[in-house]
Amino acid sequence: MSKHILIIDDDPALRRLFGAKLATAGFEVIYAPNGNEGREMARRFPIDLILLDINMPEPDGYKVAERLREEPRTKNIPIVFLTNQDLTPEAEKAVKECWVTDYLHKSMDLNEFVKKIEEIFKSLEKEKK
Repeated sequence: MSKHILIIDDDPALRRLFGAKLATAGFEVIYAPNGNEGREMARRFPIDLILLDINMPEPDGYKVAERLREEPRTKNIPIVFLTNQDLTPEAEKAVKECWVTDYLHKSMDLNEFVKKIEEIFKSLEKEKK
């Protein structure tokens, strides 16, 4: 059974780019153009992982992650932040405080990106055991 990934990003080109690469690797991909639609999709569909842009118009990724963690239907879905920023130690601390599983830089090689997503799923499976 393939894993379902929700990409929440306000940049349609990046959604398509990451989504196409993930789909080619065998993942089922669902898209949302903003945090509010993303939260609704996460409540309605069986999502295994959320890829969440940090820098979006209100609400930003931090607020979306916080709200997802507050909702019973979405609180256990792993979230990986996508960013163009190099995170400072303070930002990394904020990421961990949002209960985010990991963060990935948008400029990384797409093959490495897929490998990292696969590693995250393997790590999550180990945690369940």
